[in-house]
Amino acid sequence: MGIVTHHRPAVAERPEAVQPGSARPTSAWADTALRPEAVAAKAADENFPVALRLLPGRYRRHLIAVYAFARTVDDIGDLAPQPDRLRLLGELAADIRRLYRVPGEHGQPSHPAVRGLASTVTSCEIPMQPFLDLIKANEQDQVVSRYETFGDLLGYCCLSANPVGLIVLHVFGCFDARRAELSDAVCTALQLAEHWQDVAEDLRAGRIYLPAADMRQYGCTEHDLAAGQAPPQLRRLLAFEVDRARALMDAGAPLVGLLSGAARFAVAGYVAGGRAALAAIAAAEYDVLAVTPRPRKSRVVAELVRALMRTVPR
Repeated sequence: MGIVTHHRPAVAERPEAVQPGSARPTSAWADTALRPEAVAAKAADENFPVALRLLPGRYRRHLIAVYAFARTVDDIGDLAPQPDRLRLLGELAADIRRLYRVPGEHGQPSHPAVRGLASTVTSCEIPMQPFLDLIKANEQDQVVSRYETFGDLLGYCCLSANPVGLIVLHVFGCFDARRAELSDAVCTALQLAEHWQDVAEDLRAGRIYLPAADMRQYGCTEHDLAAGQAPPQLRRLLAFEVDRARALMDAGAPLVGLLSGAARFAVAGYVAGGRAALAAIAAAEYDVLAVTPRPRKSRVVAELVRALMRTVPR
């Protein structure tokens, strides 16, 4: 996990103005499933909007725009008809390049989720690469379904998780190299926690994020992941992976102390949610197959208080 260097977008990368109503449908599925109202309906079932209500409006509108984009990318990568996914993701990447007026890309962004980012990337001076990396992660999901080593998995997290933290730092106007480094650790830990919670769900989607080398070390097979309950060797493997994720979260948690105001509260919330998720897996005795372990709200609140108390703003 390297340090990300901030750069102000060059003139050629500055987002251009977009006109309402310029979207073109890319397929029957996309025309229905990726409508802004469809994305908003899915958001209602997630924790993201609940947390947003606690933030000032000037941050909330930018984070909603980022959420809509990230949700759209994930929906294409997970739910679009298989033959269309790479094409739709490629069209979305081209739209991002149009937004930043990259030489060689002509016209205006066509997708509502990209057009909705225009004022956010301008006001918050967000560079283009994090958005492209989120798309690249979903492109990788279409061709890579197994990871040999933990290092390989961390490389995937650099695309699928870490860009979100970098974008959030820009939204709050507090991006710098040190905070970016700590943010990467927090975001990777959050992604790992989600993977360890969703082993059964990921397998049904044809993906395994548990590193193959670790599975061999603990005597686990893919057949074990399809069982109704986690066998002892899988529980031992999950305990090992949860400890790894917890260590990454602890390494990144000092980020909270480098922030203040809304940014401090928001990042403390991310840290709390990750720690509570990992604790829920442990409380389930690492059986992530019988039921998906989810933390109680009381545990999340307790972890939030802990994160805020243990890191004094500097």
